[in-house]
Amino acid sequence: MSGGTSGSYRIEDLAHLTGTSVRTIRAYQDRGVLPRPERRGRAGAYTDAHLVRLRRIADLLDRGYTLASIKELLDAHDTGRGLSGVLGLIAEADGPWSTEEPARISRAQLAERFGGDAPDDAAIAEAVELGVLEQVPGDGEEFVVPSPQELVVAVELHAAGVPLSAITGHLRELRTQVEHMASRFLEFATEHVLAPYLRGPHGPAGPDADEAASLVRRMRPLARQTVDAELARAMGMLASRHLRRHLVAKDAGTAAEEARFVRVPADTMRAVEALVGAEAAERFIALAAEREMRARALDALASKTPSVTGVDEQP
Repeated sequence: MSGGTSGSYRIEDLAHLTGTSVRTIRAYQDRGVLPRPERRGRAGAYTDAHLVRLRRIADLLDRGYTLASIKELLDAHDTGRGLSGVLGLIAEADGPWSTEEPARISRAQLAERFGGDAPDDAAIAEAVELGVLEQVPGDGEEFVVPSPQELVVAVELHAAGVPLSAITGHLRELRTQVEHMASRFLEFATEHVLAPYLRGPHGPAGPDADEAASLVRRMRPLARQTVDAELARAMGMLASRHLRRHLVAKDAGTAAEEARFVRVPADTMRAVEALVGAEAAERFIALAAEREMRARALDALASKTPSVTGVDEQP
């Protein structure tokens, strides 16, 4: 059969039209994911149904599904349970979770944004690895910025004196922690919100898949709002405490690693807090100790100094 006529294809034609290989098509048939061709005489003929099926398999593979999962989904479709609902659910999960629009930037514009301190090749390579920049194919001078806000943060930190290497290192650490938070949010949402739809008698291909997709759509802003609110709360609680601790250490002339903790009697601590307030108690105790040490140093110095009459005082 000379392939290429509409609705009837050789295996080579099918591979060419779907961008796959003959070997892969045969492997799909062995796994039961793709039906075998119709027999027409001594040759096997593939139809438009095979073409659609192969494209659907490729789409699900791109979305991260395994062949075993794909077989279950397609079997559900073949038995009349439908696939449009689950594909809609997948589309919602794969959709953008941010309203940011990507932007383009040139290497020269990057240098300008960073105050003329152009990022070197190593810094740009690291930014590309992190996904902060994406290389435009075939153009070594142009980049796509998936999140312009993230680039703005890097520019501001660099302008404040933070080295690029420190910025990228911080981003790596932060990304690990944020990905953990995202994973926990998804586990929470799956267990308490989506479970009835995903574990029903028809699984994710059931008749309630459209409702599950709607729930995913509604959860998108909730994840971001929760993180924003909790980050603001934590920064409000910790920022002033963190800064005050470093200022007190500087005023006391003691590096943080040299600090020593001293047990203060509870009654004494309560009295100090009643006098100057809980927030100032630590500083008050440090200054009081410092004043006592200075007073003793002055007393020692005075005991070794001749009197104004030129005669040492007798004890």
